[in-house]
Amino acid sequence: MTTELGVTSANASIRAKTVWTIVLGFAADPLMRWSWPDPGQYLGSMTQFIKACGGRAFEHGTAYVTEESRAAALWLPPGVQQDEDALDAIMALSLRPEISEHMAYLRQGMAEHHPSEPHWYLPLIAVDPNWVGQGLGTLLMKYALQRCDEQGIAAYLESSNPENIPFYQRHGFKPIGEIQHGCSPPLTPMLRKAY
Repeated sequence: MTTELGVTSANASIRAKTVWTIVLGFAADPLMRWSWPDPGQYLGSMTQFIKACGGRAFEHGTAYVTEESRAAALWLPPGVQQDEDALDAIMALSLRPEISEHMAYLRQGMAEHHPSEPHWYLPLIAVDPNWVGQGLGTLLMKYALQRCDEQGIAAYLESSNPENIPFYQRHGFKPIGEIQHGCSPPLTPMLRKAY
């Protein structure tokens, strides 16, 4: 593990703790709770969703946490993709039939907005609700974006919570569209060019 500025690269020994931090951080997220409104279903599905969306960050040493895993960010390096087959399986098994079509459109929109040039992708960043407002998200973001800037590579994410858009904008991300279908909450794709 490498530690710098209070940020640690998560290894296998803290993987489960890192995942649970993200589960807690997304517990009131509009898109996640639209997907899984029942608390038990959310808890059961979200761990698998995190693994499919950002689990490869652990393999590449780009799963970052702050002290005691109070905040976590899973970054996928250029050329590394989410596990789409696993995402398909999770959606097929866990989504309510009435929202399946809407989710398919959201995922299609996400694919269409993903940059074609090499980029770092942030599928998940979260702070344990007990520690929100302590600057931990900023610490994680600055740490990862420093690497993006050193490499001259853009960063990309989709904000599933409109309340978080100003946070991303403070770190140089700009909205590049909005993805929404039917009764779904909006998803905002955001891009940050390297500085």
